[in-house]
Amino acid sequence: MADQGGDGRAQADRLRLIRSANIGPVTYAQLIARFGSAAAAIEAIPMLAARGGGRAPVLADPRAITREMVATARLGARYLFSDDIDYPPLLAELESAPPALIVRGNFTLLQRTSVAMVGARNASAAACRFARQLGHDLADAGLAVVSGLARGIDTAAHVGALGADSSDGGTIAVIACGIDIVFPPENAELQERIAREALLITEHAPGTEPLARHFPQRNRIIAGLALGTVVVEAAPKSGSLITARLAGEAGREVMAVPGSPIDPRAQGCNGLIRDGATLVQNAAEILEQIRPIDGRMVRAPTTPFGAAPPDDASDADRRAINALLGMVAVSVDELIRQSGLAPAVVQTVLLELELAGRLERHAGGRVSTR
Repeated sequence: MADQGGDGRAQADRLRLIRSANIGPVTYAQLIARFGSAAAAIEAIPMLAARGGGRAPVLADPRAITREMVATARLGARYLFSDDIDYPPLLAELESAPPALIVRGNFTLLQRTSVAMVGARNASAAACRFARQLGHDLADAGLAVVSGLARGIDTAAHVGALGADSSDGGTIAVIACGIDIVFPPENAELQERIAREALLITEHAPGTEPLARHFPQRNRIIAGLALGTVVVEAAPKSGSLITARLAGEAGREVMAVPGSPIDPRAQGCNGLIRDGATLVQNAAEILEQIRPIDGRMVRAPTTPFGAAPPDDASDADRRAINALLGMVAVSVDELIRQSGLAPAVVQTVLLELELAGRLERHAGGRVSTR
């Protein structure tokens, strides 16, 4: 790729593209694939947005990007871009994988076999003790335990993994804010310890506060990093169940620890088991679920479907796709089938519409008009 490597200017151009409005992971990948570099893509955006029938998105201020890069380096962190050799291969399989991560700590943990552990923030003492032991045993077996540094189960899982005797395992904390922001405040010491002894990850620029919309985004990273996700205590409609759903959609193992049917905090886990998740009660059973997966089966990072250099679309092609789109989300595959157009042409039209602010992308490769 034209702007890959240690070139600071190329890295700044990439970050400017990533931080700009209306440019998500799929759009970023398609722009890089089509134009070869972020700088060339930035120059082409006004033309593409005009073709989509709207104004060009507001691009990130280059001065803000410079400040971000300086702050990231000052904090002892580094960037991992989606085509870097150190970018986690399992996460790269997701269409929604972040184009860039900011990491602080031992980033070689990203190449270890990983299991995610999530659960209730207001977890019971027994569940926290169980999660702490589970995290310890999994890390002792050489795994990286991934969680979100939240109160309750997340905290217990991280603490347990940090206390493991083996140096092969460890823990990865994915946060929903800048790498310099502590949330929750009581985990300040734990967050710093993870950054020193294990690995801290975010997709957000330094200084970014933990907004509500950031947590589902964080959950997709947690699920994407791991071969499987274990849920320990979760109420119905909790964020932990979102992580489990995302893991299932990505084709990863979903496991749950059963609980008492009279405890509301166990209803989410029991519901997962009823719906097909694997019941697990110790680290050995978790290892049994993921160890049969041969590491050679993990695919190398690939660009999302349709990210190959697109073909130019005609006005007739644009009218055909616009006629098929609406407020109800539809899969890109269905648009290709019904329009009869080449996939690359359909992706070109969708790219133009998204840059024009007229298209919204949804989970599962679905799109709708705004």
